[in-house]
Amino acid sequence: MTSAIASTVTLPAPATGQAHPSLWWIYLIETKSEFLKLFRSPHYLVGVVGFPVMFYLLFGISLSRNSGGSITAAQYLLASYCVFGVVSAALFAFGAGVAVERAQGWMSLKRATPMPPSAYLGAKVLSAMAFGTIILVLVGLCGITLGGVHFPAATWLRLWAVLVLGCVPFCFAGLIIAFTVPPTGAPGIVNLINLPLSFAGGLWLPVDMLPKALRAITPALPQYHIGQLALGAIGAVETPDTLQHVVALLVSSVVFGALAWWTWRRSDQKA
Repeated sequence: MTSAIASTVTLPAPATGQAHPSLWWIYLIETKSEFLKLFRSPHYLVGVVGFPVMFYLLFGISLSRNSGGSITAAQYLLASYCVFGVVSAALFAFGAGVAVERAQGWMSLKRATPMPPSAYLGAKVLSAMAFGTIILVLVGLCGITLGGVHFPAATWLRLWAVLVLGCVPFCFAGLIIAFTVPPTGAPGIVNLINLPLSFAGGLWLPVDMLPKALRAITPALPQYHIGQLALGAIGAVETPDTLQHVVALLVSSVVFGALAWWTWRRSDQKA
């Protein structure tokens, strides 16, 4: 018989003064990972960034040659197509992205880690804001070089602020979709909701040019209110009611946030 000789292995003692990552560092790393994941996804990048730029080149630049007045078509559509892009970025990042991650068990794995849930959701919100900034830069470059758009720096900053802050209610709306529809159908549902409501909200055509039936529901759509704020930022609206549109977006954020929390709790209980 052979006897096994057990060797004692001395493990190193944990460092007593080892620093733990701060909460801000966790947010930064999670946001970086989320942004790179979306940036490396061709479907997301083309759908969210490519479409607003393509639409602007097709319509904004071509129509600007036949437009007159203080606000040209290139300026008007620059604001509205940027809004369409940032709304799409928020809806797809949350509606389709969270639905797929929920089906893959990624959200359950995230909840098993010490990372706070707010870092997971906050990273997606900040990534949507970052893509809104990218859309504004690309569409703005097209407008400056091809459409003769020249805004003061303060105007660009106001438009950027509207885009990055106004996407929040659409992030919550995307969460509602993510927790209520199957993952395979989430992208189609997002398009089915986003495209008609963007048209009815005046992001593709001025509200005055919409059919009368659509104009009746336009004030109830958050797309309309963020669109009016963006148009007001560039001076395309003569008497912008900024407070009314801001309050409407805040109410939408509260309502969509409450519904997102309820659908999350409901889906969590069924799991």
